[in-house]
Amino acid sequence: MEEKFDFTIDTLGPCTIQSPIKLSTAHGDYTANYVRDTSFVINDVNVFDTSKPIVLDSSNLMEKAGPREKIYFDPKHAKAGICTCGGLCPGLNDVIRAIVRCLNTRYGVKNIKGYRFGYHGFFAEEGYEPIELDRYLIDEIHKIGGTYLGTSRGGGQRVSEIVDCLERDGINMLFIIGGDGTQRGAYDIACEVEKRSMKCAVVGIPKTVDNDLMFIDRSFGFETAVQRAKETVAAVHMEAFSQINGIGLVKLMGREAGFIAAYAALSSHETNFCLIPEVPFEMEGENGFLASLERRLAKRGHAVIVVSEGAGQDLLASTGATDASGNKKLADIGLFLKTEIEKYFKAKNIEINLKYIDPSYQVRASVTTAADSVYCERLGNNAVHAAMAGKTKCVIGLVHDKFVHLPIKAVTAHRNAVDPEGALWRDCLDATGQPILMVNDMKKAQEKMAAAVAGAKSKPSEQKKK
Repeated sequence: MEEKFDFTIDTLGPCTIQSPIKLSTAHGDYTANYVRDTSFVINDVNVFDTSKPIVLDSSNLMEKAGPREKIYFDPKHAKAGICTCGGLCPGLNDVIRAIVRCLNTRYGVKNIKGYRFGYHGFFAEEGYEPIELDRYLIDEIHKIGGTYLGTSRGGGQRVSEIVDCLERDGINMLFIIGGDGTQRGAYDIACEVEKRSMKCAVVGIPKTVDNDLMFIDRSFGFETAVQRAKETVAAVHMEAFSQINGIGLVKLMGREAGFIAAYAALSSHETNFCLIPEVPFEMEGENGFLASLERRLAKRGHAVIVVSEGAGQDLLASTGATDASGNKKLADIGLFLKTEIEKYFKAKNIEINLKYIDPSYQVRASVTTAADSVYCERLGNNAVHAAMAGKTKCVIGLVHDKFVHLPIKAVTAHRNAVDPEGALWRDCLDATGQPILMVNDMKKAQEKMAAAVAGAKSKPSEQKKK
C-alpha cells in the first residue's frame, strides 16, 4: 500500500501584523504579489492510472512558500537565531547571508544571533559565545567555502538545554541548517518549545550534499558538488588516457545514495564504470567487476571508475563504529578497489597505471556555482518569510521548481535514493557502457538490492540525531 503523508504546516497563531514588505494583491500592476496560504503545489503530478482522480487534500498539496501580506511577528520585537550543523556543504555561507540580509533589510529585524559550531553553540559550558549578526558583517561570506558560524556533529539530543538557551536569549525564530538528522533534532526542539508554550518558530533549511532528502527536487550544494566531481573525473581521465592501461579511480560522496556519482558520470561523458550503493556488484567471476574492467582495458586501453563512498560495503569488513551524528562509519571502498585492482592485474602479469583521487573534502568546502548560489539565496529568503508568518516545524524545499513549506516529519520519514530501475540509472548505464549488473548470482543480487532499498527507506526512529 502506498504511504501517505500529511503536508499540513503548523503555525504559531493567526497573522495580524501588516508586513513591512510592500507587495501587491492584484495582477497586472507590475508589482510582485504576496503569497496566500491557499496557494499550493501538487506533489504527485505523475498520473499513471487515468481512472484515478488527482487528490487535492493535505496528503498531496504542499503549501507554497513566499512573503505573506500579514505576518505573525512584529519585526521591532523579533529576535532570530541561526545555526549550521553536520558536515560541510557548498552554500552554507550563502544561506546564512540570505537569512540575515532578508531579516535586516526586508523586515527590519535587528537582533540576530549566530550560534557557533552547530548545536554545541547552545551549551553555555562549552564557551562558544554567539555572534551578533547583521548584513554588513556577513556581506562577503558567500565568496568563501565552509560556514562562517562553524559546525559540528552531535548535541541534537540535548533538546531541553537548547530550548533553555533560546528562552534565555529571548529567541522567537530559529533557523537550523542541516541534514535529516539535524532536522529531526529541529523537530524535537520545536516540540519542546510548544510544550513550554513559547512562541518560537523553528524553520529548517535542509542540507545534504548527497541529495537524499525526500520530496525536494535537489538539495543545495548538490550542483556544485557535481561540478567539482566532474572536474576531478576530467583530470583522472586525462591521466588514464595518457598511460599504458591507465585506470582512473575517483571516490565521491554518497553514503546511501549515489546521486553525485551518477550525475558526475552523466556529465563527464568520460566515466566507464559507476558504482553506487543502490546497485550491488561482485569483484570476482566472469560477470564481476574485475573481469569487466579487464575487458574494457583490452578494448580501449584505459578506464575511468567513479564510486560512491557507500558502494560495495557488503564486500568489506564493517568497522562497527559510528560518528557523533550516529552515522555508521563506512569502510573505505576506494582504497579497497585500488588494492583489489592492482592485485588482480599483477596476478595476471598485466601492466596497469592506476591513479586514485578522493576529492571529498575539497568538494565539500567549495564555493558555490552560480546556480547553487541563486538557489541558496532563495531558500534563505523563503525561510525568513515562513518564520515571520509564524510557520514552524517545517523546512523550505523546491518541489516541481516551486518553493514550498514541508513538514519536517515528512521530509525526514525516509531517505531518497537512486532507483536502479528508473530513468536516471538507465541513462547512466547508457553513458558509461558498463554491464547492467556485474554479478554472477542474480538471486543474490536481487536480495542485496532489496536490502539496499529497505535501508534507504529506514524510519526516523532508526536514525540518530545529528
